[in-house]
Amino acid sequence: MSLLQNNPEIKSKINDLWNKFWSGGISNPLTAIEQITYLLFMKKLDENDLENISNAEFAGAKYTSIFTGTFYLTKEDEEKKQNGIDKQKLRWSEFKHLPAAEMLELINRYVFPFLKQLNGEHSPFAHHMKNAVFIIPKPSLLQEAVSVIDEIFEAMERDAREKGQDFQDIQGDVYEMLLSEIATAGKNGQFRTPRHIIKLLVELVAPQLGHRIADPACGTGGFLLGAYQYLVTELDKEKDKHQPDEDGFIRSSKSALLNEKTKEILGKSLQGYDIDVTMVRLGLMNLMMHGIDNPQIDYKDTLSKSYNENAEYDIVLANPPFTGSIDKGDINEELELKTTKTELLFVERIFKMLKIGGTAGMVVPQGVLFGTGKAFKEARKLMIEKSELKAVISMPSGVFKPYAGVSTALLIFTKGGTTEKVWFYDMESDGYSLDDKRDKLDGYGDLQDIVTQYKNRNPQTEQNRKGKFFFVPKQEIVDEGCDLSFARYKEDVFEEITYEKPQEILEKLIGENGLEKEIVKGLEELKEMI
Repeated sequence: MSLLQNNPEIKSKINDLWNKFWSGGISNPLTAIEQITYLLFMKKLDENDLENISNAEFAGAKYTSIFTGTFYLTKEDEEKKQNGIDKQKLRWSEFKHLPAAEMLELINRYVFPFLKQLNGEHSPFAHHMKNAVFIIPKPSLLQEAVSVIDEIFEAMERDAREKGQDFQDIQGDVYEMLLSEIATAGKNGQFRTPRHIIKLLVELVAPQLGHRIADPACGTGGFLLGAYQYLVTELDKEKDKHQPDEDGFIRSSKSALLNEKTKEILGKSLQGYDIDVTMVRLGLMNLMMHGIDNPQIDYKDTLSKSYNENAEYDIVLANPPFTGSIDKGDINEELELKTTKTELLFVERIFKMLKIGGTAGMVVPQGVLFGTGKAFKEARKLMIEKSELKAVISMPSGVFKPYAGVSTALLIFTKGGTTEKVWFYDMESDGYSLDDKRDKLDGYGDLQDIVTQYKNRNPQTEQNRKGKFFFVPKQEIVDEGCDLSFARYKEDVFEEITYEKPQEILEKLIGENGLEKEIVKGLEELKEMI
């Protein structure tokens, strides 16, 4: 459940901010999201740094603040020790008190250039931020934006104290809300995966520390962040003391408690790609705001000729674009499916990215489960014949509202294993209303039942096909043209209703006094009433 949905006051503040950006001349929604994210990033960097300083003091450990020393714009200035500025002045908590015009000048001149080279000039972050521009045009707009962001963070801290939850994916929430505000949302198949669906899929796939984890179409980095938070929780010795969140999952993001070596292993184990440079920047900043110091997200079309990482990953998590099709000439020759449909090509790309024994968890439109075209069948065969297809979880059509009403499913398969039986589950509720509002319902819907049943699944006992979940033998699926739709295998439950014989019904109607007498009596009563 996003904080914004939960908190109408914040929602209206962001709406207000959005309108101000729009009237201030920033009408492209992705540009607005990007500019707001830069500000969120400045705020969160300052907060993370201050928290690291106090944690280090408390533990008696060494920590060098990123705001230590002097910042120079050029190498020449640095050599001559001229035109420098004390990095402390570049902190959000320092510059937010400046008059609006001074603040805008400082951010343009020093803060933004400082951000762009944060991880050193050769890092992926610096590379993708090279052409980034800070384009908030008016001091008044900047001042209003800074004050709204401070208010949002205050509300988040209150939320965390009251509900015992850690810092959530606020930038993802803002992105989600702004996308839902605009009619063009999703025109490139860019739907942000709801956070509770990410948590569910990561929980089922269960990555381990040291695994290499990838998302070939990562958007703002939701799945990578979900995997990171799952791993951090697994490493948290006190995780059992945490309260489950509103979806029933336990997630801790106490990355400050990890030692440097573990943090480095975690940071290096996550790899994302996207074909939209704005998404790459948003994803990088999203991961950095959550304590991943040097995230790896690159600008690349993983279906194209320029990408050829095969058998490199232990885990692939993805919600690839559904609606796109790629130009035939651009498709990587090693992809053998004869199609330009991206949702099918991504099944093959993900299969190829996995090491033998590696596991994929992906979201697909339900058409992938039962499409009758040759490429549809070949894509399913990859999962059934060349992998162990572990689970097919059908989801209701409202899960991706308000962006799309398309029905989707979760697929989990392990490359190189052998499919003997496939586990099917029909999710009827994800814990939220299935209309455009997506209000939180009481309880967790089917989310926690899916986790429990999947982890305890038993091919020997789960034969009854009248319920929400069951196993189907591979041969039966192959005989059905590799159809993976739940409805194909579910047995309908017919309730037997026995009707009385016509003779008996008539006798009851006539009864002892006879039906005729009853009718006459009724008519007489009616006559008296007139």
